[in-house]
Amino acid sequence: MVREGTPHTHTLPWGCRTPSLPSLSPSFLQRRSLAPSQLAKRKPGGDGSEDDEDWHPEATPKKQKPGSESQSWECYMSPFRKPLAQLTNRPHCLDSSKHEAFIRSILSKPFKVPIPNYQGSLGLRALGIKRTGVRTALHDPFEEGALVLYEPPPLGAHDQLKIDKDKVPVHVVVDPVLSRVLRPHQREGVKFLWECVTSRRIPGSHGCIMADEMGLGKTLQCITLMWTLLRQSPDGKPEIDKAMVVSPSSLVKNWYNEVGKWLGGRIQPLAIDGGSKDEIDRKLAGFMNQRGLRVPSPILIISYETFRLHAEVLQKGSVGLVICDEGHRLKNSENQTYQALDGLNTPRRVLISGTPIQNDLLEYFSLVHFVNSGILGTAQEFKKHFEIPILKGRDADASEVERHKGEERLKELISIVNRCLIRRTSDILSKYLPAKIEQVVCCRLTPLQTELYKHFLKQAKPAEELKEGKISVSSLSSITSLKKLCNHPALIYEKCVEEEEGFAGALELFPAGYSPKSLEPQLSGKMLVLDYILAVTRSTSSDKVVLVSNYTQTLDLFEKLCRTRRYLYVRLDGTMSIKKRAKIVERFNSLSSPEFVFMLSSKAGGCGLNLIGANRLIMFDPDWNPANDEQAMARVWRDGQKKICYIYRLLSTGTIEEKIFQRQTHKKALSSCVVDEEQDVERHFSLGELKELFILNETTASDTHDKIKCRRCVNGHQVKPPPDGSDCTSDLSQWNHCADKRGLQDSVLKATWDAAVTFTFHHHSHEEQRGIP
Repeated sequence: MVREGTPHTHTLPWGCRTPSLPSLSPSFLQRRSLAPSQLAKRKPGGDGSEDDEDWHPEATPKKQKPGSESQSWECYMSPFRKPLAQLTNRPHCLDSSKHEAFIRSILSKPFKVPIPNYQGSLGLRALGIKRTGVRTALHDPFEEGALVLYEPPPLGAHDQLKIDKDKVPVHVVVDPVLSRVLRPHQREGVKFLWECVTSRRIPGSHGCIMADEMGLGKTLQCITLMWTLLRQSPDGKPEIDKAMVVSPSSLVKNWYNEVGKWLGGRIQPLAIDGGSKDEIDRKLAGFMNQRGLRVPSPILIISYETFRLHAEVLQKGSVGLVICDEGHRLKNSENQTYQALDGLNTPRRVLISGTPIQNDLLEYFSLVHFVNSGILGTAQEFKKHFEIPILKGRDADASEVERHKGEERLKELISIVNRCLIRRTSDILSKYLPAKIEQVVCCRLTPLQTELYKHFLKQAKPAEELKEGKISVSSLSSITSLKKLCNHPALIYEKCVEEEEGFAGALELFPAGYSPKSLEPQLSGKMLVLDYILAVTRSTSSDKVVLVSNYTQTLDLFEKLCRTRRYLYVRLDGTMSIKKRAKIVERFNSLSSPEFVFMLSSKAGGCGLNLIGANRLIMFDPDWNPANDEQAMARVWRDGQKKICYIYRLLSTGTIEEKIFQRQTHKKALSSCVVDEEQDVERHFSLGELKELFILNETTASDTHDKIKCRRCVNGHQVKPPPDGSDCTSDLSQWNHCADKRGLQDSVLKATWDAAVTFTFHHHSHEEQRGIP
């Protein structure tokens, strides 16, 4: 039997043929399957074979040449098999309608880039090979939500042919990791900062002042600026190689953490927060000696004190950018820190300060001069041309000519400085934070405080020491004594015992058997109000409280009160280390934390702290500098706060505390004119009135309310509500004025009123939050 597909080995004479066998082709040896699936494939094939027809042999088969292959097989062809179709390379033709439909289906699909921004690989041998083609931006400027800081000018077709591809400017685009978390006002701030430090706003000047109020994210905006400058520029390479952040020592760790928080492991900053002089010098020298496009530690974070001590090392090289946090420290151009920083070899300078004007316009000049030297002239030119006319025009007793000249010079100053200063107020936060209700609470003195106050003024006669508006050393001492007396008589008890100036014979005024070791809240009006606020808050809510004072002795009294009432508390003052501060703040902010009160020294920890675990803050005594109070009061109304915030500013009625508060108001009015550009800031206090520090007004409910000459109150009662659009950033004359508790929004203060409250100013942060209980 012949195996299919295998040649037969039996030999026959050439030319022998069997008439009954058909002609056999070699392809016949490949068996054709009779399976239905295979038959179905072959039927519509159109190959000329018909599977179902009977086979008929050729009548006259063609004669084959001897030796041909076909002849050797013809003798063995099966009469029941047909040869397979001849294999050819001819393409399988499609129906035209099917072809058209197929093409249409291809063209209907839109083109998609498989991988966005993919430029193709250079292969394994890419090291040292320059990529051909036009330079591209580091990040896609056309991506949704991209923050583009620089857009190159469009080029025409002719320009594109002529321009050198290596010199084509590219887009500068903020890293999407940061631009995705920036709020609208922060995106605007980053663009402003970048334009200033790259000299696009003021040609030839590379500095600016970031004067946003607290809580608006100044740190994040500056980190974004640094990261952008360190990575890119219109030239397709980094704008700078190194940056430096100079901050108060308490914020060095905070800056380090913020860089890590927003940039992750993309960068490794160098934070100098301790060590020997030689060790710090070695680290700083290593930082300054770094060169190249990719520096290992491109950001240095250092405190003002450490910078001043090691300025010589840092002044040897150059730094691309310096950022000065809490920059109002540079308000005096004569101090060593200012001189040391001014000697740094860097044109790009950013100064961060929520309160650029703290006391006078000359300090403001120092800050502007530091970032952009010369745009306001010299200090003497500035004083003559701007400061004197503006201050004369701001005085309540100014003539019409002086006011007009002052306003003209003010507009001129604003037009110059606004090119390098950006200022947004905290009302922006209303979109992201719950409401804040701010209250100025006037508290009457107790009979003991009143007698001690009058006794001191009669003996010390501090008013006579004020000559030409200048305060002498003894006058400063008198101010401190009176401020402490307003807090609690216990704070001046030792002076009464030792019969210091002004307190001789005052010991007899204390009640019999009085001991300073035990706290007696009823001897101080403000302490009585504080005691009530804490008790009502504790018994009616789950709120926590921050207590702020300028004096550590007052914090000692707070501790006694908390121990007496069995309130759990924590205390932060200048004696606490930076590391421990961070731990207790984190613990207090925890929801599971049992502490009810956080005691804070305003000078030690007034800036940079985030105490959102509490939503009530009590400012127990005022400071001469409004910036210190503003900083302290901003600790609870910050990002992350979930509850309505209540701020209490306690003032002793008719005393020096109200005078200090009035001076704060005068300074803030000046600041709002120059920095916030408010045109109609009320002129309430003349400079002469501000010198009347040592007068006790026993008959008033609020000396401050008397001074503002309120037109909305009749017989001490408000008959007209505050103007629409006003809030707690407005002038005090536009707040709510309450001579009794009927108009109060805060239920805690309502319950406290009868303790010792005489008058209250209050307002809210959000317009839609009116009527909050």
